[in-house]
Amino acid sequence: MRRKKVKEKKGGSSFSIINPNAAGIDIGSSEHWVAVPEDRDEHSTRPFGCFTQDLNTLADWLTECGITTVAMESTGVYWIPLFQVLEARDFEVKLVNARHVKNVPGRKTDVSDCRWIQRLHTYGLLSGSFRPDDTICVLRSYWRHRENLVRYASGHVQHMQKALTEMNVQLHKVISDITGVTGIKIIEAILRGERDTQALAQLKNPHIKSSEETIAKALAGDYRREHLFALRQAFELYFFYKQQIEACDREIETYLHDLDSRIDVESHPLHTLKRGNQKPQRNEPRFDLRTHLYRISGVDFTRIDGLHVITVQTILSEVGLNPDKFPSCGHFTSWLGLCPNNRITGGKIKSSKTSKVVNRAATAFRLAAQSLSNSKSALGGFYRRMRARLGAPKAITATAHKLARIFYHLWKNGGTYEDLGAGYYERHYAERVLHNMRRKAKQLGFEISLTPLEGVTVS
Repeated sequence: MRRKKVKEKKGGSSFSIINPNAAGIDIGSSEHWVAVPEDRDEHSTRPFGCFTQDLNTLADWLTECGITTVAMESTGVYWIPLFQVLEARDFEVKLVNARHVKNVPGRKTDVSDCRWIQRLHTYGLLSGSFRPDDTICVLRSYWRHRENLVRYASGHVQHMQKALTEMNVQLHKVISDITGVTGIKIIEAILRGERDTQALAQLKNPHIKSSEETIAKALAGDYRREHLFALRQAFELYFFYKQQIEACDREIETYLHDLDSRIDVESHPLHTLKRGNQKPQRNEPRFDLRTHLYRISGVDFTRIDGLHVITVQTILSEVGLNPDKFPSCGHFTSWLGLCPNNRITGGKIKSSKTSKVVNRAATAFRLAAQSLSNSKSALGGFYRRMRARLGAPKAITATAHKLARIFYHLWKNGGTYEDLGAGYYERHYAERVLHNMRRKAKQLGFEISLTPLEGVTVS
């Protein structure tokens, strides 16, 4: 059947209209420019302020113009208030990547930008960025704020370290953590005016490997007034942020209590993790976060080697609880930037590097993959095999991709992850190598027989 040729009129387009009731918004810090179809209003392009009253006026105008779907580009955090106002008014709001709506070069203005966005959205050429449900967005905001507090606190630990080094107090060389029990006691004593190195060394915890004599030598320094002042301020700021983190944890715990449960923890209790599988972290919340995550998601993701409870919280707060927004595992790993991004020109693959994305969930998967370097699990065996063949950076990406696939299947289908051990992976790898050897020999017209050597086993 021959298709009818659509004649393109001057100034028109041969594209079919997908969203006739579409609007485009160019986001700004002081004003937003909005464009609607030309037949909806005498002035189809209008500017609006950024105050809440202006945003409500903008939404009213879109309703009067019969708009049902809106596209806006992501610009800093200025889009968030408008997005929430429009979403509350039941508009279909699409937040699009600024790189996907670039106009032709030259004569770039706010008016032309909003008209261009509206035109692209009318023809269905824009896809919205992923954004989880509003309930998860609240949790995400809490968790991102907590991450900032942890980063601020760690910055003041570095300030304490700098002040001690400037006084030539080598405390970090005799204990592993200056914010541990021993380090805090010694710093508090120094700030109280204690200068007797033997008395300071006696404050050490019995588990510290360094002797009191070695610690006393490390604490002999030049206690100048300006450095002590800097140390005191950094010490007080560190504990201030620790208090803020605890307050944030209480707020997160209260919010998690209000989220709906997907599984009854009493009838389906959590399994006890293997010893050494999940090492506690210093910045871990003080409440039972693992149980809350299991209750609201229905899956114990911490059974996956490398995924600590904080890692799982970071991932779930970024991707939400609804896996249906990602049609397949490939869509999920592509969004994370953990799969090859093939660039084909002239029928040839010019590059297959992964996409450069700024994604907290992807970073969490990569950190989890890196932590498997010494793990006695199947994932640990996979990471070491990839590292020996491809190097550490590519091995981290490959293992993070495998972790993301495991996460997605549990996220979508439920179930329990069971580790088969590093030995199983090594045996499976050996069988695959032998199978390839036999297949290659058969292609060359040979048949080989392999006999295992005595006393040599593959583990």
